[in-house]
Amino acid sequence: MDNNLKETVRVKADNVDFFYGSKKALNGINMDIYANKVTALIGPSGCGKSTFLRLINRMNDLIGSSRVQGKLLLDNKNIFNKDVDVVELRRRVGMVFQKPNPFPKSIYENMAYGLEIKGIKDKKFIDEKVYESLKKAALWDEIKDRLNDSALRLSGGQQQRLCIARCLVVEPEVILFDEPCASLDPISTRKIEELIIELKQFYTIIIVTHNMQQAARVSDYTAFMYLGDLIEFGQTEKLFTVPKDKRTEEYLTGKFG
Repeated sequence: MDNNLKETVRVKADNVDFFYGSKKALNGINMDIYANKVTALIGPSGCGKSTFLRLINRMNDLIGSSRVQGKLLLDNKNIFNKDVDVVELRRRVGMVFQKPNPFPKSIYENMAYGLEIKGIKDKKFIDEKVYESLKKAALWDEIKDRLNDSALRLSGGQQQRLCIARCLVVEPEVILFDEPCASLDPISTRKIEELIIELKQFYTIIIVTHNMQQAARVSDYTAFMYLGDLIEFGQTEKLFTVPKDKRTEEYLTGKFG
């Protein structure tokens, strides 16, 4: 039996086209992203990986000349429907960027911010959520005595884990990672990778990465994209060892990209 039959589809792309003005960036993308799995998006620069990732929490809405066709379903509801609350969508679909972007505030204020803008004032509740999220992000033990210090005093790797914890505090269902280790050293990268593998028991994770070894280490499924097309999608181990498409094989063996 195909493993896919046992798995819940959390995000579904149904014939998604995307345009920046007159330039078409995505061509009829069809993809099922499974709950509590890590899906990696790989491919050369400019192939549409980050564009697709940013569609899932409608970050591309911020680009005035952009437009989308097709459907992108989160739990069977099209996120492009007019009645979708984009603020609530972005709570449900959190995002961690390439460069750590903590606010120039204390570690605690960084963590509490997302709860406070939701109108939560209960200090005990906020404290508990801050603790739980820092613990899940494998950061609590390192910074528990420094919560009032500026987040900007943390190392790059700690800042990135703080950004992950800040994303977790508002209880997302899906987390998007856009090259989260691109600016980190190898030790910090390893910690983030271990964290991603740990977090998938609670969340559905989609990661854009240029690092094919990273995709192989952390993901359950991999999508190879090229020139706005989804060339191949499947279980990571199979895609890396017996790719079905010659272009996938050539990319994986370093013949282009």
